[in-house]
Amino acid sequence: MHGPTRSASVGRLKTRAQFQQVLAAGVWVRSAHFALHRLDAAQGHALGAVVPKRWARRAVTRNAIRRQMLELGERALPLAPAGAYVLRLCAPFDPKVFESATSEPLRRAVRSELEALLRLALHRAAAAGGQPS
Repeated sequence: MHGPTRSASVGRLKTRAQFQQVLAAGVWVRSAHFALHRLDAAQGHALGAVVPKRWARRAVTRNAIRRQMLELGERALPLAPAGAYVLRLCAPFDPKVFESATSEPLRRAVRSELEALLRLALHRAAAAGGQPS
């Protein structure tokens, strides 16, 4: 089978209440377009992704961004402290620069920024002994 596979050690947030609880915990790390929220948990990892319509108008764009958020988050989170995490798109990608909703340049820009954000999160977790900064 080709393509990403879900890690058995990372679950998914499913209910609105779960998302709201993690989002209420505040931003752990931020980049130009994304924010990572974290809520401490005794064990395990859970991940959710939020891509608001106001920042990505077209469904095809939202779905493409969400897929990358979940794929990269599932790879990185097993290295992070246990907890519930929400990756959130918090600013639009300039439609004048990225004209196509699923263009290769947009995909690369999203991937690059998410990888940098997750590296920063893992670095901060290691530096703080796993505590949010």
